[in-house]
Amino acid sequence: MTEPAPKVEYVGFWPRVVASVIDMLLSAFLLTPIINAIYSRPGPANLGGAFSDPEAASNLLLDAVTPHGTADVLLDYVIPAAVVILFWLARQATPGKMVIGARIVDATTLGKPSMGQLLVRYLGYYVGFFSLGLGFFWVGWDARKQGWHDKMAGTLVVRTQRRDERSTNDQGPPKS
Repeated sequence: MTEPAPKVEYVGFWPRVVASVIDMLLSAFLLTPIINAIYSRPGPANLGGAFSDPEAASNLLLDAVTPHGTADVLLDYVIPAAVVILFWLARQATPGKMVIGARIVDATTLGKPSMGQLLVRYLGYYVGFFSLGLGFFWVGWDARKQGWHDKMAGTLVVRTQRRDERSTNDQGPPKS
C-alpha cells in the first residue's frame, strides 16, 4: 500500500515577511562587523550636516548604495546570493523560513527544486523588487501563494504536515 500524499499548506504573505525580516536581521548581524572592518563607513556621529542639508543627505545616501569596488560587489550581491542559494540547496529554506516551518518545493512534484529553478527564483527577486514590490505582494493575492519569483521558477513555499501529525489527525478525537 502506498503512503498518502502529504497535506500541503501554502505559506502566505505575512509569514514570509516574518521569515524575510529574520533573514535580514541575521545578515545584518553577521555582515555589519565585516563591512565596518573593511570600510570605516560613517556612523551617526560622522553624518555631519546630512540632517540639515538635503544635498549632503542625498550624497551620503548615494554613496551608501553605490558599489565602490570588488569588495562592495562581493559583500552586497555575490556573497548574499551564494549563501541564500546554498541554504535553499541544502535545507530548501533560509533560516527565516526554517523558523516558520516553511520550505521551498518544486510546484509540480512537491520535491526538491533543481539548481536551475533556484537560480531563476533568486533572479526573480529582482523582478519583484524593481516592479515596486508588486512581485512580492502577489503572494497575498495568488491562490497558491506564489510570488513572481516562484512563478518564474516553478516553485512553491509550503508547510508539510508531518506523518505523525497526519496519523493523529486522521484518527479523530481522542477516546475516553
